[in-house]
Amino acid sequence: MSTIGPIIRRELMTTLRTRQAWALQATMVIALGVLIGVRWPAGAKVDLDGAAAREVQRVFGYGLMVGLILLAPVFPATTIVREKVQGTLALLLNSPLRPWSIVVGKLVGVLGFVFLLVLLSCPAAAACFAMGGVALKQMSLLYLVLILLTIQYAALGLLISTYATSTDSALRLTYGVILLLSVVTLGPYKFLGGQMWISTGMATALDWLRSISPIPAMAEVLGDTNVGSSGLTTTGSVAARFCALALLSIFVLTFWTCARMNMHILDRSRAAGQVTDERSRSVQLFRRVMYLWFFDPQRRSGMIGRWTNPVMVKEQRSRRFGRSNWMMRLIAACLIVSLLLMLAAATASKSEGVAAMGGIMVLLQVCLILLLTPSLAAGLISGEIESRGWQLLQTTPMSAWTIVAGKLLSVTVTLVLVLLATLPAYAMLIYIDPGQWQIASYVLVTLMLIALLALLLSMAVSSLFASTAAATATSYALLIALCGGTLLFWLGENAPFSHELVQKVLLINPLAAALTLIEAPGFRHYNLVPANWMIVGLLCAWCLSVLVFQVWRLTKPR
Repeated sequence: MSTIGPIIRRELMTTLRTRQAWALQATMVIALGVLIGVRWPAGAKVDLDGAAAREVQRVFGYGLMVGLILLAPVFPATTIVREKVQGTLALLLNSPLRPWSIVVGKLVGVLGFVFLLVLLSCPAAAACFAMGGVALKQMSLLYLVLILLTIQYAALGLLISTYATSTDSALRLTYGVILLLSVVTLGPYKFLGGQMWISTGMATALDWLRSISPIPAMAEVLGDTNVGSSGLTTTGSVAARFCALALLSIFVLTFWTCARMNMHILDRSRAAGQVTDERSRSVQLFRRVMYLWFFDPQRRSGMIGRWTNPVMVKEQRSRRFGRSNWMMRLIAACLIVSLLLMLAAATASKSEGVAAMGGIMVLLQVCLILLLTPSLAAGLISGEIESRGWQLLQTTPMSAWTIVAGKLLSVTVTLVLVLLATLPAYAMLIYIDPGQWQIASYVLVTLMLIALLALLLSMAVSSLFASTAAATATSYALLIALCGGTLLFWLGENAPFSHELVQKVLLINPLAAALTLIEAPGFRHYNLVPANWMIVGLLCAWCLSVLVFQVWRLTKPR
């Protein structure tokens, strides 16, 4: 313990001394206190059957799970890569500390703050227990799932931090893998679980695959049978399978991270390569055919056009997903997912219904927007401030608005191409049910508003922070709280929240508006459009005004 004690104290104290840590602790206590206070029985009367307590526990459990999924990987995903960028990782590796001491010390240190948030939720959990209807064993199992979830995602973030080259890329990769583990793993059983041609062994494998996600385990612990049909609920002890898989993954991820903690982690040797334009005629012709000329990663880039924004070109050429070859790979992946959804819609429309399949498409598209946009836009201004490149851009003949417009356009092009790649799935829905044409057009308008809000919000947050990691994490938290956090009121409709209150809360959620338009199960009795479009438009205008003010302030002499 003496070898890892200094690292634990350094990591934990550094986190606790920040303003963001105090804000998160206060927000956690206030949110849980309000949740319990809204449903606390009046007149000292307790619900005898415990239904109210169970409903409050359901909202409490899902809310705490979403909060931990957002917070648990933030600090681990940036700790090692930050040491690498600052040059202090080499000092740690040359110290008498062993690799396992560094890894365990950092893991325990960053988990200390997250466990403090879990501890702050105990009074709210005790209030649920005092209302009656909630067993102590059920509450203990709930916290066991949450603690294992926290350690698992923290260990995952720590491993990804050893591979990443910057804090924003570490956060982007970490949240992407978490989305894969928590949401995408539910898809195969959702689409294939009820098929007659699935063998017993394959069905068991699909059942174990969805047990990787914490959502089915949480649904089983809370006794929730209305969360999402066969893709989420299950028979058998899915919570036990999740705990076993989480423990196994924690040990594997920790040993993997320890194995990478050596001096080779600082090496970045790459092949020099050869420009296509300097090769023989036959090689040039072959690569032009194979890469369609425009997408050859080793082709010499052309000159910037006279009427082209140079900042946009600079962002596209210096960012991985801005370059043509990587952009086409991203578009191809989205197109493949869209084609798979088309196949699922064609084969499962009779059993699931067009509305259910449309709801899944909307969820996947919104997840793609929320995952991609902050990672591309949250560091556009904060990254320049952090690297002191903003002052260099100000010395150029370009105005500040030209610089910001170029950065916005660089992300807009990528988002538009990604959204266009997912349109074939809607074409299949319209082919199956031609009456869905108007609904699909309204859904696409809502998705464009979501993309615009995510872009402007990420840019506004980027202008408020001088750290790329803080801007990226804040952007993710705000967007997921807007699109996912407000759905907690939907989960608690009629107990403890009334239909009118849920209707008002969901008016600010563009994801709920899209699900209402597509008539997804559970959202058919809401009327959110066009009021939601107006609210999202006002939010976009507010984010744009914040961005304009911050850019104006950054142009002033310091």
